[in-house]
Amino acid sequence: MNPVKVGLIGYGLSGKVFHAPFFRTLPEYELQLVSTSKPENVHADMENVKVVPTPEEVIDSDQVELVVITAPNEYHFSLGKQALEAGKHVVIEKPFVVHSEEGEALMKLAEEKGLVLSPYHNRRWDNDFLTVRKLIESGALGEVMSYEAHFDRYRPNVRDRWREKPVPGGGILFDLGSHLIDQALQLFGNKPKHVGADVKAQREDATVDDYFHLRLDYDPLQVILHSSALVRSPGPRFQVHGTKGSFVKYGTDPQESQLREGKMPRSTGWGLDQEQTYGILTNDEYTDGKRIMTETGQYEAYYEQIFESIRNGAPLPVTAQQGTDVIRIIEACK
Repeated sequence: MNPVKVGLIGYGLSGKVFHAPFFRTLPEYELQLVSTSKPENVHADMENVKVVPTPEEVIDSDQVELVVITAPNEYHFSLGKQALEAGKHVVIEKPFVVHSEEGEALMKLAEEKGLVLSPYHNRRWDNDFLTVRKLIESGALGEVMSYEAHFDRYRPNVRDRWREKPVPGGGILFDLGSHLIDQALQLFGNKPKHVGADVKAQREDATVDDYFHLRLDYDPLQVILHSSALVRSPGPRFQVHGTKGSFVKYGTDPQESQLREGKMPRSTGWGLDQEQTYGILTNDEYTDGKRIMTETGQYEAYYEQIFESIRNGAPLPVTAQQGTDVIRIIEACK
């Protein structure tokens, strides 16, 4: 195996929790450099990885083939452009960019240079979404008429972090909304006939949106995507209703919490749901409802496929066009 040599830009929550663990465990990768102003955080996890103070030192390094960008959203375009111009393959944390024209420009540049460019929409590999997708594709629900997905949290106090400040790409719609929108577009296509949106700042000290309720009209299918920072007791994560049946799922995929706790990908229990939160399928076959075993979550699949794309020219797990489509929906909502 010829591992891909990685340079990671940023070591905040995203870099530390959602990216570095895969480079630490997957043999397909070697993490060469990390850029951050806090090298002690990197060395607490990976004492032998070299840390540099600026993204440019990662981008310009001869040791790096793949640049992974986890900087704040407003820098995704500029850093992605620099990395592509330097001849590097690029992965950009979601949201891909802040404006759709930036996505178009990066796509064109990557195509001209023959480089891999991919947004990191890891929640396509959430265990609950994999289960919903499998049920829809199996025909167990018939033709889907109503799809509702929630990403609710209880965070009543505004925190001092860039995501909750009025900067380009700030707010919950860009943050959690990009996940829910990407999932919906994967299931139902990138061209709903109409987009309706309520996007609000509800908490007393909030300066950016912390609530959204979106409706994507696929006529007759109606898609509802919802998120709030003020949900102490969440309802179903997914409610999907079709001409033949319904599927309702509570609970959340455990991979984020497992990564936050320091659990490594592919370790025992990775991505597994608890039986009490298996979703309920009700249709002609299961008139009283049946618990459906949740698929196993597999965030590692994203980077496994990126490796194949870089080394063997395989299709990308997430394309730049798909990432840009998400931004277009966000723009319509805004």
